[in-house]
Amino acid sequence: MPTEPASAATDEHTPDGPPRALLIAGIVVALAALGGVLAIAATRHAPIQPVVIAAAPAPQADSPTCRALLDALPANLGEFHRVAAADPVPPGAAAWRGEADNYPVVMRCGIDRPAEFVVGSPIQMVNAVQWFRLDDPDIDRSTWVTVDRPVYVALTLPTESGPTPIQAMSDLIARIIPAVPIDPNPAR
Repeated sequence: MPTEPASAATDEHTPDGPPRALLIAGIVVALAALGGVLAIAATRHAPIQPVVIAAAPAPQADSPTCRALLDALPANLGEFHRVAAADPVPPGAAAWRGEADNYPVVMRCGIDRPAEFVVGSPIQMVNAVQWFRLDDPDIDRSTWVTVDRPVYVALTLPTESGPTPIQAMSDLIARIIPAVPIDPNPAR
């Protein structure tokens, strides 16, 4: 009887690598780990940066009326979420930012009466609060100023904000600050 060489017998019984089941299990674990990392990464958001609010004259920002309004500000104005303001924070100011990296909503309490607010200026009633709109065609925002409260409150909104932020702020102002007769500047 012919005998096989010793190396041929050994090749038949020696596996070429790790068992197939172990190899498949390793691939499954690696894919699951990769999926977990990707799922966590998808839910992470970049940290929200504080909003820089430019200083502006606000002689009544430290008044009891403005402090009461600031203490009652909501965490959300529609889809905009309250965010920290960068130091130095102007007195009487607060900010909210939307999910998109757009302009923030900025509120300032205790500002001076706008020079543009004169007798005959158009005003708009939003949920029991009268607002005067300041327009600047060079920016993609609008600023609305309450004109029927003992302190002037400005709300600067991105153009795409929709009505919710000013409606929510109007409701809060109507609850916190009593209405007074409007007092525009004399006509020019």
